[in-house]
Amino acid sequence: MEDLNQIIERARADFAAAATPAALEDVKAVYLGKNGQLTALLKGLAKLPVEEKREFGSKINQAKQAVEAALNERREEFARQKLQERLASEAIDITLPGRSSGTGGIHPVMKTWMRVEEIFRTIGFDVADGPEVENDWYTFTALNNPPNHPARSMQDTFYVDLVDETGKQMPLRPHTSPMQVRYARQHKPPIKVIAPGRTYRVDSDATHSPMFHQVEGLWIDENISFADLKGVYVDFLRRFFETEDLVARFRPSYFPFTEPSAEVDMMFTSGPRKGKWLEICGAGEVHPNVVRNFGLDPERYIGFAFGTGLERLTMLRYGIDDLRLFFEGDLRFLKQFN
Repeated sequence: MEDLNQIIERARADFAAAATPAALEDVKAVYLGKNGQLTALLKGLAKLPVEEKREFGSKINQAKQAVEAALNERREEFARQKLQERLASEAIDITLPGRSSGTGGIHPVMKTWMRVEEIFRTIGFDVADGPEVENDWYTFTALNNPPNHPARSMQDTFYVDLVDETGKQMPLRPHTSPMQVRYARQHKPPIKVIAPGRTYRVDSDATHSPMFHQVEGLWIDENISFADLKGVYVDFLRRFFETEDLVARFRPSYFPFTEPSAEVDMMFTSGPRKGKWLEICGAGEVHPNVVRNFGLDPERYIGFAFGTGLERLTMLRYGIDDLRLFFEGDLRFLKQFN
């Protein structure tokens, strides 16, 4: 029988000479495979006398364990080598400047929102916020827009699977006017407040979106006239657009919550947009029924309200023609404003 020590030494040398893990497994088969040298020796034990089987069987098993130990040692060397190569390929030079993740910026519509709040705060208006899922009374009825009123069809509203305390399905607010009612019922006159926020209507084109932002204003006191509305709003436009070169006109219109009501148009009197009238706001004197729903006496208190789309203001300020750009998340567009 071949010298087992020679087999062990030869196996170690062959394992060390294997250049790749695949070559190592090929060499393993020479010694430990089905037809390997040690396997053949184990099969040859059957030909030996009984008294020699135990002695040579034990020696062959010891040789097999030594070969397997050498095999595993070489496998571990390959594993360590692979790990070192991976670590080298993924190494980070900590002396290099850090990679900046970039900084965010303020969305142009939010810039407008913040600017509107700042302007109205300087003339004594509070800023109010309220729920976007409203009940029917605050959304319509309290605003002189009772059930089956034809004006409701002008505000095709999204509804959610919730009902209010009266059992009516609750809408996503189509305007921020409900917050005017909530605020007025919680405060005593004089009431000066704006209510910016998200609103929802079934509109979708280059100048309308099913979700948009709006700011509404309310001033209620004992002697607030349409002249005050014109003064406040025209002053706001001039401060917002940072120019005196604009004029505003009030066209008769209809809203159930104001009487008289008006659409407000503006026109720049200089620059590239000179001479073009643009609708920008709906406004009017608060209807006596709405004042009554505020919990106030319409014979004593009067005032005005207005509502403006923040996207519309943003488009005019920055010369943007397509409202959908605000919602597409294109960084090439948004980076222009930061």
